[in-house]
Amino acid sequence: MWSVQLGRRDGRVSLATEISGNLPSPFANFTSLVQLFKGKGLNVNDLVVLSGAHTLGDSRCGAFSRRLYNFTSKGDADPSLDPTYAKILRKKCPNPASPAITVEMDPGSSLSFDNHYYDILLQKKGLFVSDAALLTDKNSNKIVTRLQRSRSLFFTAFAKSMKKMAAIGVLTGNAGEIRQNCRVVNPG
Repeated sequence: MWSVQLGRRDGRVSLATEISGNLPSPFANFTSLVQLFKGKGLNVNDLVVLSGAHTLGDSRCGAFSRRLYNFTSKGDADPSLDPTYAKILRKKCPNPASPAITVEMDPGSSLSFDNHYYDILLQKKGLFVSDAALLTDKNSNKIVTRLQRSRSLFFTAFAKSMKKMAAIGVLTGNAGEIRQNCRVVNPG
Protein backbone atom coordinates (compact mmCIF):
# COMPACT_ATOMS: atom_id res chain seq x y z
CA MET A 1 0.00 0.00 0.00
CA TRP A 2 2.74 2.49 0.94
CA SER A 3 6.33 2.40 2.08
CA VAL A 4 6.86 3.28 5.73
CA GLN A 5 9.92 5.34 6.60
CA LEU A 6 12.24 3.42 8.91
CA GLY A 7 14.72 4.69 11.50
CA ARG A 8 12.34 7.35 12.79
CA ARG A 9 13.05 8.89 16.16
CA ASP A 10 10.53 8.48 18.98
CA GLY A 11 10.15 10.58 22.10
CA ARG A 12 11.73 9.44 25.34
CA VAL A 13 8.51 10.10 27.28
CA SER A 14 4.93 9.09 26.55
CA LEU A 15 2.15 10.72 28.57
CA ALA A 16 -1.57 9.99 28.36
CA THR A 17 -2.21 13.68 29.04
CA GLU A 18 -0.66 14.51 25.66
CA ILE A 19 -3.42 12.67 23.80
CA SER A 20 -6.05 15.39 24.27
CA GLY A 21 -5.77 17.88 21.44
CA ASN A 22 -3.61 15.53 19.38
CA LEU A 23 -6.06 12.75 18.52
CA PRO A 24 -9.65 13.26 17.36
CA SER A 25 -12.35 12.57 19.91
CA PRO A 26 -15.16 10.18 18.93
CA PHE A 27 -17.50 12.93 20.22
CA ALA A 28 -16.06 15.68 17.98
CA ASN A 29 -18.19 17.67 15.56
CA PHE A 30 -17.05 18.56 12.05
CA THR A 31 -15.66 21.99 12.96
CA SER A 32 -13.55 20.54 15.79
CA LEU A 33 -12.24 17.77 13.55
CA VAL A 34 -11.26 20.21 10.79
CA GLN A 35 -9.48 22.48 13.29
CA LEU A 36 -7.53 19.57 14.79
CA PHE A 37 -6.48 18.26 11.38
CA LYS A 38 -5.64 21.73 10.07
CA GLY A 39 -3.43 22.28 13.13
CA LYS A 40 -1.45 19.21 12.06
CA GLY A 41 -1.13 20.35 8.43
CA LEU A 42 -3.90 18.04 7.21
CA ASN A 43 -7.00 19.02 5.24
CA VAL A 44 -10.63 17.90 4.92
CA ASN A 45 -9.71 15.27 2.34
CA ASP A 46 -7.16 13.79 4.79
CA LEU A 47 -9.79 13.85 7.55
CA VAL A 48 -12.32 11.87 5.50
CA VAL A 49 -9.72 9.48 4.08
CA LEU A 50 -8.01 8.73 7.40
CA SER A 51 -11.41 8.23 9.08
CA GLY A 52 -11.68 5.26 6.73
CA ALA A 53 -9.34 3.46 9.14
CA HIS A 54 -12.53 2.87 11.14
CA THR A 55 -13.12 0.01 8.70
CA LEU A 56 -10.91 -2.04 11.05
CA GLY A 57 -11.50 -3.02 14.64
CA ASP A 58 -13.90 -2.58 17.50
CA SER A 59 -14.90 0.14 19.93
CA ARG A 60 -15.92 0.04 23.56
CA CYS A 61 -19.55 1.02 24.10
CA GLY A 62 -18.58 4.05 26.20
CA ALA A 63 -17.07 5.75 23.15
CA PHE A 64 -20.49 6.04 21.49
CA SER A 65 -23.21 5.15 24.05
CA ARG A 66 -24.22 8.80 24.44
CA ARG A 67 -25.54 8.56 20.86
CA LEU A 68 -27.89 5.80 22.03
CA TYR A 69 -29.19 7.21 25.30
CA ASN A 70 -30.17 10.78 26.15
CA PHE A 71 -28.38 12.41 23.21
CA THR A 72 -30.33 15.68 23.44
CA SER A 73 -31.10 15.34 27.19
CA LYS A 74 -34.55 13.93 26.38
CA GLY A 75 -33.72 10.22 26.67
CA ASP A 76 -33.41 9.91 22.91
CA ALA A 77 -30.90 8.57 20.40
CA ASP A 78 -28.85 10.75 18.07
CA PRO A 79 -31.22 11.64 15.21
CA SER A 80 -28.34 11.33 12.72
CA LEU A 81 -28.02 7.61 13.58
CA ASP A 82 -30.18 5.10 11.71
CA PRO A 83 -33.00 4.22 14.20
CA THR A 84 -32.92 0.48 13.46
CA TYR A 85 -29.15 0.41 13.93
CA ALA A 86 -29.53 2.40 17.17
CA LYS A 87 -31.87 -0.35 18.49
CA ILE A 88 -29.31 -3.03 17.60
CA LEU A 89 -26.58 -1.07 19.37
CA ARG A 90 -28.76 -0.55 22.48
CA LYS A 91 -29.19 -4.34 22.73
CA LYS A 92 -25.42 -4.83 22.50
CA CYS A 93 -24.59 -1.91 24.81
CA PRO A 94 -27.09 -1.59 27.66
CA ASN A 95 -27.04 1.62 29.72
CA PRO A 96 -24.78 2.27 31.60
CA ALA A 97 -22.05 1.24 29.16
CA SER A 98 -19.84 -1.63 30.27
CA PRO A 99 -16.15 -1.11 29.54
CA ALA A 100 -15.90 -4.83 28.72
CA ILE A 101 -18.34 -4.77 25.79
CA THR A 102 -17.11 -3.92 22.31
CA VAL A 103 -18.84 -3.46 18.96
CA GLU A 104 -17.45 -3.62 15.42
CA MET A 105 -16.79 -0.15 14.02
CA ASP A 106 -17.60 -1.43 10.52
CA PRO A 107 -20.22 -4.18 11.00
CA GLY A 108 -19.51 -7.29 8.92
CA SER A 109 -16.22 -5.95 7.59
CA SER A 110 -14.20 -5.04 10.69
CA LEU A 111 -11.44 -7.54 9.92
CA SER A 112 -10.93 -6.36 6.34
CA PHE A 113 -9.20 -3.18 5.22
CA ASP A 114 -11.56 -1.89 2.55
CA ASN A 115 -13.87 1.01 1.75
CA HIS A 116 -16.96 -0.57 3.35
CA TYR A 117 -16.79 2.04 6.14
CA TYR A 118 -18.10 4.61 3.66
CA ASP A 119 -21.08 2.34 2.81
CA ILE A 120 -22.17 2.21 6.44
CA LEU A 121 -21.51 5.92 6.85
CA LEU A 122 -23.92 6.75 4.00
CA GLN A 123 -26.47 4.40 5.63
CA LYS A 124 -26.20 6.56 8.80
CA LYS A 125 -24.53 3.72 10.69
CA GLY A 126 -21.26 5.40 11.57
CA LEU A 127 -20.55 4.48 15.18
CA PHE A 128 -19.15 7.77 16.47
CA VAL A 129 -20.38 11.36 16.46
CA SER A 130 -17.14 12.08 14.59
CA ASP A 131 -18.17 9.59 11.87
CA ALA A 132 -21.61 11.15 11.43
CA ALA A 133 -19.96 14.58 11.35
CA LEU A 134 -18.37 13.74 7.99
CA LEU A 135 -21.84 13.86 6.43
CA THR A 136 -22.69 17.30 7.83
CA ASP A 137 -20.45 19.20 5.40
CA LYS A 138 -21.17 19.32 1.67
CA ASN A 139 -17.52 18.92 0.64
CA SER A 140 -16.73 16.06 3.02
CA ASN A 141 -19.99 14.33 2.08
CA LYS A 142 -18.86 14.38 -1.57
CA ILE A 143 -15.51 12.88 -0.57
CA VAL A 144 -17.30 10.12 1.39
CA THR A 145 -19.38 9.31 -1.69
CA ARG A 146 -16.34 9.20 -4.00
CA LEU A 147 -14.45 6.90 -1.63
CA GLN A 148 -17.51 4.67 -1.21
CA ARG A 149 -17.67 4.19 -4.98
CA SER A 150 -14.03 3.23 -5.52
CA ARG A 151 -11.92 0.91 -3.41
CA SER A 152 -8.80 1.71 -5.47
CA LEU A 153 -9.32 5.45 -4.95
CA PHE A 154 -9.63 4.84 -1.20
CA PHE A 155 -6.43 2.76 -1.11
CA THR A 156 -4.47 5.37 -3.09
CA ALA A 157 -5.82 8.29 -1.05
CA PHE A 158 -5.25 6.46 2.25
CA ALA A 159 -1.61 5.77 1.40
CA LYS A 160 -1.08 9.42 0.45
CA SER A 161 -2.71 10.72 3.66
CA MET A 162 -0.79 8.22 5.82
CA LYS A 163 2.51 9.43 4.35
CA LYS A 164 1.44 13.01 5.00
CA MET A 165 0.46 12.17 8.58
CA ALA A 166 3.73 10.31 9.15
CA ALA A 167 5.60 13.55 8.44
CA ILE A 168 3.94 15.40 11.35
CA GLY A 169 6.33 16.37 14.14
CA VAL A 170 9.27 14.28 12.96
CA LEU A 171 12.09 14.34 15.50
CA THR A 172 15.58 15.04 14.15
CA GLY A 173 19.13 15.41 15.43
CA ASN A 174 19.49 14.43 19.08
CA ALA A 175 15.76 14.74 19.82
CA GLY A 176 14.21 11.45 20.88
CA GLU A 177 15.65 8.02 20.14
CA ILE A 178 15.45 5.20 17.65
CA ARG A 179 13.80 2.51 19.73
CA GLN A 180 15.03 -1.05 19.91
CA ASN A 181 11.44 -2.10 20.67
CA CYS A 182 8.83 0.35 19.35
CA ARG A 183 6.54 -0.23 22.36
CA VAL A 184 9.00 0.82 25.06
CA VAL A 185 11.59 3.51 25.70
CA ASN A 186 15.18 2.24 25.35
CA PRO A 187 16.79 1.25 28.67
CA GLY A 188 19.25 3.65 30.32
